[in-house]
Amino acid sequence: MPKRRLRTVLLAAAGVAAVSAAAATAVVAHAASTGCSVSYTVRSQWTTGFSANVAVTNVGDAVRGWTVRWTYASGQTVTQAWGATVSQSGNAVTAASASWNGTLRTNRTASFGFNGTWNGTGNPTPTDISLNGVLCTGQVSATTAPPTPSSSPSASPSASPSSSPTPGASPTSPPPSPSEGCGRQAAAGPVVKVTDVNVGVPVTGYGQEGDTEPLPMAIASTPSGESWLAWRGTDNRVYLGKLDCDDKLVGTPTSFEGIDLQDVQADATGGVLLLTRRGECGDGPLCGGSSSPCNTMHMIRFDNAGQQVWERQVTNLSESLSGYDNGARFIWWYQHHGRLASDGKTFAAYFGVAITVQNGNCVDIHEGDRMQVVNADGTLASGHRDSFQVGCSHSWTSRVVWDPRTSRYTMVCATDNACRIAQPNPYRTVASGTCDGTLFGGDLVLASKPGYWTAWSQGGQVRLEHFTTGASDTTITTAARSSHPHLVSYGAGRMLLTWESGSAMAAQVYDASTGATVGSQFTIGVRDHSYQAFKPYADGSAAYPAAGATNTSVRIARVMPLA
Repeated sequence: MPKRRLRTVLLAAAGVAAVSAAAATAVVAHAASTGCSVSYTVRSQWTTGFSANVAVTNVGDAVRGWTVRWTYASGQTVTQAWGATVSQSGNAVTAASASWNGTLRTNRTASFGFNGTWNGTGNPTPTDISLNGVLCTGQVSATTAPPTPSSSPSASPSASPSSSPTPGASPTSPPPSPSEGCGRQAAAGPVVKVTDVNVGVPVTGYGQEGDTEPLPMAIASTPSGESWLAWRGTDNRVYLGKLDCDDKLVGTPTSFEGIDLQDVQADATGGVLLLTRRGECGDGPLCGGSSSPCNTMHMIRFDNAGQQVWERQVTNLSESLSGYDNGARFIWWYQHHGRLASDGKTFAAYFGVAITVQNGNCVDIHEGDRMQVVNADGTLASGHRDSFQVGCSHSWTSRVVWDPRTSRYTMVCATDNACRIAQPNPYRTVASGTCDGTLFGGDLVLASKPGYWTAWSQGGQVRLEHFTTGASDTTITTAARSSHPHLVSYGAGRMLLTWESGSAMAAQVYDASTGATVGSQFTIGVRDHSYQAFKPYADGSAAYPAAGATNTSVRIARVMPLA
């Protein structure tokens, strides 16, 4: 219920007997202001279903525990939700806050999403969305409840638990509550905010930015709009820190053994790191070529204090299987980067991998990719329909996304097998390239119609391809000239393409249905890295980690939401 502003009314009358301080009772009248504004956005829609996001901003007094209600007019049905507990009775829908996002302060936003079905002829936006029984009109109204006795004359509020991570907390203890939404303001055009974050320890530099180079840093969005920032130190450790709504470091970073960083993914109770550790090659003789490190890839599950909950190797080396043994899958010097995705219950890692094959009395090392799905308890999801041992041959820039519309993980790779952008397992060509050494696969995002968009480049020309299962059906030749484009979902029905431009980045918004440009190009004032990724946020913003002002800082470039 709403936390009400307190006004104490002291009643006095001649001849009233004195009362002891211990038993003092004051009459308290509770006055509260209530109000909300709402954004209901259909992010994508197909023949029988749709995916939507609801963002409710509290413009009244703070509330602890919220309920959002609305009524559908055309028989829509909610089938799956995240960020809230959603139920439906007839056309009436109720969304209740989770344990971690129930506090909603003034001018803060609660966001949640869901999938639903519709009749294919009409999917109108509800017009009666309310927050805790108050219709969301954007206006504030004052209400006063009847006076109630208070057992203490003190008007001082009681202390509330801190939402800052506690580095020493046990992974089995309940996680601290994240903030209730960041309330980032949307604008008519893209607004870029750059924050230099002093992380307190040396950060690995960009190096040569090749596909065999370590990755310096990665970022992930939490459901509440905050972030987890991961970076590679100079001490064979991967560091992890929590960022608040203003992209400022909160608490003390934690660290994990790791010689390379791949990606980070977040959820309401923490997140997952994908990182590389040293492994053993063994003494199996190579048929040719020079020796290579035989490293391992690991998922590290962490809680909201940044502490490890579980660890799962997603390569297959062990005490009985070394890198140069037949059947081994390991990380070597060649393309070895990877990405994470999640369906809310499992975590998927898609990454480049070395493949050891017996050839007579010696072994050959091949390169491909590997897709592994891990359950919420850290066990491998054996037999998962989207996992595989080998997908694309000679794969690099491995990209993966979860598609709630199909309930599948979808992947693309760049491969020098016929030099193309392809889907793995089974092999399907998305876009054909040429074998001139300039092919690069960018990122993968959901289209706002069925299918996906992926960015790629050849000869420095950036293209966008739309596809569903296999060959592209739409090609957009962009105005961008770059060897390494980035693509990210950017609010409802839009996507953001970025690329290196001198010592900064250039950017262009596109329609996620048609591929048409939205507005003009703009500049993002941080240095680009060829293999780092922008990440999307539920409030419609997108963030990118970049080299900081010093060797102990990281710059966060945030493109704020569009109205």
